[in-house]
Amino acid sequence: MNAFEVNALKPALIFTDHLILDKEFLVLGKGFPVTQELIKELITWGFTSVSCDGTIDDGTKDKEIINRSAEDLILETQQEDAERARERMQKNNELKNSLQDASRLIQTLNTEASRMEMTHKVYKDYSDYIESLYTHYSTHKEIDKEQLAKVVQELIIFVRENRRFVLRINPRAEQTDKKFLVNHAMRSTVIALTIGTRLRLQFNQMVELGEACILHEIGMLRLPPQLYITDKKLQPQEKAKLASHPILGYELLKEVGFGLPIQRAVLEHHEKENGSGYPRHIATDNISTYAKIIAVACAFEAITAPRHYRSARPKYEAMLEILRNSTKQYDENVIKALLYSFSVFPIGVYVYLANGKIAQITDTNPDDPKHPIAQILGETAADGDPRTVETDEASNKVVRVLNQQEVSDVLKSLGISED
Repeated sequence: MNAFEVNALKPALIFTDHLILDKEFLVLGKGFPVTQELIKELITWGFTSVSCDGTIDDGTKDKEIINRSAEDLILETQQEDAERARERMQKNNELKNSLQDASRLIQTLNTEASRMEMTHKVYKDYSDYIESLYTHYSTHKEIDKEQLAKVVQELIIFVRENRRFVLRINPRAEQTDKKFLVNHAMRSTVIALTIGTRLRLQFNQMVELGEACILHEIGMLRLPPQLYITDKKLQPQEKAKLASHPILGYELLKEVGFGLPIQRAVLEHHEKENGSGYPRHIATDNISTYAKIIAVACAFEAITAPRHYRSARPKYEAMLEILRNSTKQYDENVIKALLYSFSVFPIGVYVYLANGKIAQITDTNPDDPKHPIAQILGETAADGDPRTVETDEASNKVVRVLNQQEVSDVLKSLGISED
């Protein structure tokens, strides 16, 4: 794989193969021109080089292909397929060897498993509260503001003290409209509070942010569920009605008596930095800070959570997509806070290291989002707890992220639930 310095990239350059970051993440597809925005983003996030299996395309390759025979092209394709098959077999063998070593992990999970089990239980308690809040409003048109504030204060402390555990909880697909809204509100709020902590918001601001995020989609309760629980393409009239939910939520919270900062956050959570959002098409400094945070939290949640019509996408893909911020939808400071809160390889993902070991990302590195903390499967520290390491560019380098099937195989071999 060839390395190319970011400072040497020029707009309109085209490469003969995919442009890759850290030999793992797709930055630019084969045949697409380099843009000034891409170069700026790479420099902003501290990346000095990118890689490519090909070279800079000067246009000669297409001419060569035209002049080659069909037999040569078929033979080359067969050879490439065989090489890919050998690579897949090698990766499978590496994974099998690591799984044999990982079987010992089950004996070392007592402390970690207990903490994770506790986190799951408390997380469910908060989700149940949000469900009861939505249900009570649906039937009585009331929200107990004092109780909500108290619950959010407790939730802030819970997330801060258990961040590396709570961020590892995976979402479930829910078919009902109520469960969809509850799960989205809960996950988005955890992410938003994590971002808010990184941005060093004051405690009273964190409470307002948490309340706003729990309630940001409550306007949906005034719309037919089939508008937002469907895999069918919406008609223009239906889209317009769905896009009214921030206004409905704003009016609802105004009626109940919430403060203006919370009202604004709910009203503006679909506004974009570039002015392309809704309902008012405002931009940049005109959007409230809470709304900016909720927008990024919702985007990350939406990409990584399953829906009844599609599967969840991996967290690292979601992180890369938001980091690109290709159309400048999100606030750069909020994106940076998300990155440093989750790392490039977000908390919870399973990775294959350069030394042949499998690990789960369990914490961030406050000084370097590219090298988070990983828990090695099948190894223990001197105190008996699972062994953790700081990933690096040497033997503990993250080679790749395991796909869902590989993760399932790992956890199944250890007798561990995927939740």
